[in-house]
Amino acid sequence: MKSSPAFLLAPPLPTQEAEDPWPFAAHGCVRSRDDVTLASLPRAHYRSALEIGGAIGLLTEKLQARCDALLSLETSDSAQARAIHRCRHLSHVRFQRMNVPERYPEQTFDLTLVSGRGAYWSLPELALAQQRILEHLEPGGHLVLVHWTGQTRDMRGSGHEVHDSFRRLTPRRLRHLRGEMEGTWRLDIFERL
Repeated sequence: MKSSPAFLLAPPLPTQEAEDPWPFAAHGCVRSRDDVTLASLPRAHYRSALEIGGAIGLLTEKLQARCDALLSLETSDSAQARAIHRCRHLSHVRFQRMNVPERYPEQTFDLTLVSGRGAYWSLPELALAQQRILEHLEPGGHLVLVHWTGQTRDMRGSGHEVHDSFRRLTPRRLRHLRGEMEGTWRLDIFERL
């Protein structure tokens, strides 16, 4: 994988709404990261998936083929509008503007994917996010974390800190199935005990 400028994988949160608040669509490194993420999923199919940090829907559009139902959460109006447009023909994909961990969907999931969002959580928010993710992840369900490992001013932590905090939940609450570093991003997959 080619080395990429840091902003390609985990840019700072936008200060104003733009058509594409992050430059995801134009960069092959994100498409490659998404392909590796999908290839790493332990199951071929999931009943109900939650995507935290759906951005403009590039991964959402690919992930949906592996799910009976997919809920994608995003904090940016403009990014989510692009995702909704991208996936408008997919009736089993729903979108909500939601800031996890402040709010969290009520239902349970057999797949939860956190893509980049965790690095923007403070330590108390990360602890609350862990609690909510585990409360809503079914036993035997999978948790996938994908984060850029660098740092920007807007990030409250690093991808490594997020992933390591979930690793500390093993073996009591999670089983670590896979960990991988690819260039400037990290992937970890867990199973809920």
